[in-house]
Formats: sequence, structure tokens, C-alpha cells
Amino acid sequence: MSFGGHGDPAAQRPASRPSPPVQASYRPPIAQPSYGQQPAGAYQPPRYAQQPQYVQPQAYPQTASTPVAPVYGSVLARRPEHHGAVAYDTYTPPAPVQAVPALPVPSAKGRHASVWAFGALGFVLLGLIAYFVWALGPSASLIGMVLALVPLTIVFFGVFFIDRWEPEPRSLVAFAIAWGAIASVGLALLVDLLLTLLVGRRGDGLAAVIQAPIVEESAKGLGVFLIFLMARRAFDGPIDGIVYGALVGAGFAFTENIQYFAISLIEGGAPDLTVTFVLRGLMSPFAHAMFTSVTGFAIGLAARRGASAGRVLGAAVLGLIGAMALHALWNGSSMIGNFFVLYLVLQVPLFAGFIIAIILLRKEEARLTFARLSDYATAGWFTTQEVLMLATPAGRRAGMRWAAGLRGDRRPIMRGFIKDATTLASVRQRIITGRDPLASQDERALLQRTHAARDALLAV
Repeated sequence: MSFGGHGDPAAQRPASRPSPPVQASYRPPIAQPSYGQQPAGAYQPPRYAQQPQYVQPQAYPQTASTPVAPVYGSVLARRPEHHGAVAYDTYTPPAPVQAVPALPVPSAKGRHASVWAFGALGFVLLGLIAYFVWALGPSASLIGMVLALVPLTIVFFGVFFIDRWEPEPRSLVAFAIAWGAIASVGLALLVDLLLTLLVGRRGDGLAAVIQAPIVEESAKGLGVFLIFLMARRAFDGPIDGIVYGALVGAGFAFTENIQYFAISLIEGGAPDLTVTFVLRGLMSPFAHAMFTSVTGFAIGLAARRGASAGRVLGAAVLGLIGAMALHALWNGSSMIGNFFVLYLVLQVPLFAGFIIAIILLRKEEARLTFARLSDYATAGWFTTQEVLMLATPAGRRAGMRWAAGLRGDRRPIMRGFIKDATTLASVRQRIITGRDPLASQDERALLQRTHAARDALLAV
């Protein structure tokens, strides 16, 4: 799809290493399925691919209630004995807790879009608004924008479903959509204008099958790569890349649809507008999102492996080639033979394959979360049952139901517990790959937050 009137109609874990260097007065918790009294001298080093950055329990608020396997929600009669025995008659049940108190938060550095980037996009937006008003008129542009919100909303909710496991920062979500809707469109318009001045008007087939895939996917892919450069600490893997790529593609399609809908209204009135809306807004709302997500997938895969910016750029180029090929195939199929037949035999299967790939990648993301939280369970930070609750879809649903039945409805606390634990798993993965110098700081904050959330959930 292009501007200028040429668009289409529609790991195995190695053996344990020596225990990590710690202060003489501190030993990490024993790897046990529950938090109870620990036998003296029973410390065993955890078995990790890389030793975690342990945080001394003294730095945390002393817990007065911890879960006991196998029934989550049980309460010990005494607190874990970090500094010697605590007499039972001195134990005081904690006061009811309805919210987690103020706690340290992970560093925001490298996890948000630059305000300067939004400022630059604002200037480009003013130019685009002037262009649409001049070329299409304010009324047609407004009607096109309202209708273009429909496919944008469809794609946004689809991406929201994909991103539920570990939601991306809101500023990056906003930047991805804005880049696609503003910068990518501006670049496509600029290239189209330059080509027209240099070589004259191109044929519709050439523009749709060659120009559009190369120019548009390059402009959109650049946005995904910029997100990685600005916020690589929020770019943890293929799912993140697909999310950012799909959002950039959705933003691009939004602005492009404004043009197509407005032109249809001007040239053919309501009947042509209706046909264009059905073909583009309802039958293929995910097209651009699907193309650019291929580039995002490649960037995310390289990011998970701890690749440098140069290697990530190389992966982005490979993904970009795939996105261009998919875009060209999609556009070309709409220009030959019967559109509806080809839509059913080619475009629908492509979309179905995309959905299957997303499902498999989400399962892999859940598996990785389970593996990383199991590392912490081995060191005693979580029970085995907590890992099942925090790192599996069924466990999360069960945990939310259990929290809803507690006094005061503690589902918000459970949501925070799940969110922080999932982020902790991602931090652990970045520690293993060695690509995040702030990971140890984040680990300390997140361990403290999950510790306090557990206390808040189990308070009587």
C-alpha cells in the first residue's frame, strides 16, 4: 500500500557453579518448597546458569505471614527466622492490608520513549494535517479519520490481547502508533514525491508491488529499530518486537486509510466509500500490522540473545526483507484474478498462520517466565506453587479468583504481584545474557515488591 494514488484495494542448565560471594553473616535462603524454619548449616548453593544477585533479607520488611505449600493462602504461626528464634507468644498478626505500601520501583532508564522524539513527531504531524486539508478538504478528511478509527481499534485490541502477558510501557505504545501514523507516512509521501519528480508517474502495478513494500516497510521498520535503541531494556524478545511492529503498522494504516476513505468519498460518494471501508477496514485491518511485525520479530529475537545494536540492525534488515516480500505478495494477489477467491485461498491462510505463530510464541514466553521464576524458587524466594500461579495462564486466573475472595477484594494487589513477578523473570533473563547493566538494581527492587505484595495478600 502506498501514497500518491497507487495503493491496493485492500536451554539446558549447566552444572552448578561455586556459590556466589556474600557477606559472612548472610546465606541465601535454602531451596525448599515452603518458607519455614531452616535447619542450621543446611545451606546449598542454587543451581543457575549464572549466579543471581542476591539481596539480603535484612533489607526487606520482616514478613509476618508467608504461604505454605501445598495450599496457597495458608499462614505460618511464626515468621521465618532470619536472626534467631522468635517466641510464639511475641507474635502479633499483621494488620489488615488493602494496598502495597510505597516501594522501590525498577529503573525507568532505557524503558521509555524520548520526549524529544514526540516533539519531532509533533512538527511532522502539523505538516500532514496541512497536506490532507489542502489535498482532500477538511470535511472528507474528517470523515475519513472517523472511519479509519474502526480498523485501528480492531488492531489495537488484537495487539492488547497479544501483549497481556507482559504489557509494554505506555509511552512506547504511544510512540509506536505515532511513528507509524506520522513519520512513516511522511517518509512515504516524501519518497513518492521525489520519485514523481525524478522519473514521472509510475504504473499502479509497479507502485503497489515494488515501491510500496520497499518504501513503506523501510519507514515502518526504522520506527521499530528506533524503539529498540531508545528503550532496549523494554525490548525483551520476539513478542515485544511483534507488538511494537504491529502498532507501528496499525498507525501507518490509520493515516493511509484516511486518504483512501476520503478519496473514495470525493470520487464515488457513499457507495464507493462503503466498498473501500469494507475491503480495507473490515476484511484486512491487520495487513500492515502483520507486515511490520515480521521486522519486529527479527529485532526482538536478536534482542533476547543479547545482541549488540549492530547485530540487531543486521537482524532488522533480514526481517525487513521478509516484511517486504509479504507486503508485495499481499498487494500482488489483490491485483490478479478474482480478489475474493485469492483473499480466501491466500490472504486468509496467511493471517491464520500469523495467529498460530503468535500462540506458539506466547507459550514460549510463558515457558521462559516459568523457567526464570523457578530459578528464584530454587533459591527460596518463591514456593513451587507460587511459580505455577505467577507463570501459567491457569494459575493466574486461579490466583485472581482467590484474591477476589479475600477481605477487601485484593485483586489489585494480585495484579501487581503478577506484573512484578513477570518483570522479574525478564530481568533475570537479561542478567543471564549480560545485556543490562541496571538489571541487578531492578532485581533488588522487584524482589522487595513481590515480598511486600505477598505479605499484603496474606495479611489477616
